[in-house]
Amino acid sequence: MATSKVTYTGNLRTEAVHLQSGDRISTDAPTDNHGKGEHFSPTDLVCSALASCMLTIMGVSADAHGFSIDGTTAEVQKVMAANPRRIAEIIINLHIPNSNALDARARKFIELSAKECPVAQSLHPDTKKTINFHYE
Repeated sequence: MATSKVTYTGNLRTEAVHLQSGDRISTDAPTDNHGKGEHFSPTDLVCSALASCMLTIMGVSADAHGFSIDGTTAEVQKVMAANPRRIAEIIINLHIPNSNALDARARKFIELSAKECPVAQSLHPDTKKTINFHYE
């Protein structure tokens, strides 16, 4: 069964519909590739999916080990390369609040789970992933 249906709507834009929930995402080509940059680009979504996956798996690990990462945020930066045009590097800064409640063991679980998330494991090995943990 399909996960989503993606339609090209013209003007370098698409609309993806998540078939189970009906949730919608629009994309636009980035300004450096003939687009208007008015929505996420497909490569923005890949980078954001990595951060979202990391946060989700970190949350699973936190729940399993009895601590919380509620309020954790990820700032995502995409670095593109040419020839071929591709994502060269994804830089993610994870900001974990209330970290004084997290001991070394909890921090280790957080960091290992983030780096082993399914999206990270699915990206091409040449795509550099720079992950920074900021315990606040």
